[in-house]
Amino acid sequence: MKSFYGSIFISKEELKDAGIEYPIKVEYYKIISEKETSKSNEAIFGIQAVKTEYKDKIGIEECKIEHITNDEKQVEQILEQIKRNEVTPVSLEEIVDELQENINSAYKIKV
Repeated sequence: MKSFYGSIFISKEELKDAGIEYPIKVEYYKIISEKETSKSNEAIFGIQAVKTEYKDKIGIEECKIEHITNDEKQVEQILEQIKRNEVTPVSLEEIVDELQENINSAYKIKV
């Protein structure tokens, strides 16, 4: 199952700097799967990004990363950061890996 998290249009300034003269929209989704364990069904969360280019023909590109974490709060933090930074499907996996490392290291207890 997936639920809509949010969407953005890439800023006109960024598109102009890249030589792009048509609008680009990116939608972000939270993916919810269930993992069966010996004790119970446990939710596992992932992310999907869908980019739509509105030029002569509508072009769609997407990337889905399943089974990122079983912590819903963590996946929502990642979704918020990728939305804020206008991450597109082409760089989603790399950015999610970096964000996961940063979030995981923030939870480590320093001795």
